[in-house]
Amino acid sequence: MSITTRFARLSVLLISAVLATAAQAQVVGYNFRTGDAWVDTRLGEINDYGSRYRDPFIDEMTGYYGAPRSLVTDLFGKRWSAGDIYYACAIAHILGVPCVNVVHEYERNPGQGWGALAKRMGIKPGSQQFHDLKNGFSRTYDRWGYPVAVDRNVHVDWSQHGPGKSKGKGGGSSGQGQSHADHGERKAKAKGDNGNKGNNGNNGKGKDKGK
Repeated sequence: MSITTRFARLSVLLISAVLATAAQAQVVGYNFRTGDAWVDTRLGEINDYGSRYRDPFIDEMTGYYGAPRSLVTDLFGKRWSAGDIYYACAIAHILGVPCVNVVHEYERNPGQGWGALAKRMGIKPGSQQFHDLKNGFSRTYDRWGYPVAVDRNVHVDWSQHGPGKSKGKGGGSSGQGQSHADHGERKAKAKGDNGNKGNNGNNGKGKDKGK
């Protein structure tokens, strides 16, 4: 066998190996196809959040969507994206079924996209369940420190607004998004200031007002 032939065969083997690895790495892809542009955008951002802040993302899935930690870590190991994990567990949460049920349903027909799966499981576009599903995104973003109103056209860069970063602006229902945590801190400070006034000789009036 000539060197040229050997090189050609080696090249084919290498290319095949790369393609196989890429296919395996995209068991669940980034083209979510939910049928709703706002949801697709949020899922893309959740991909970014889950990649950057793995532990807080897993805490969200286990603490608020009822997903077992072992399931979430296993799905990451199977090359599921954070966006896909989120949506599977969010759908399960709305339907009141285990997240693994939705995972298995998706894996049976991975090429159909999330929109087709949601319809098949009874969540139709425009329905109350679908609206509840979208509201779930807003609550998650609120807990992550960047409130986003449903259907508001906004892009969140989690490299700038993740844990420990500055709070988001413009995503909330008033157009001046602010986390509940930040709001709570300001209220607590206001109470403390009023309490101090009462202790400084206002016969307790400042303290009573702070309650």
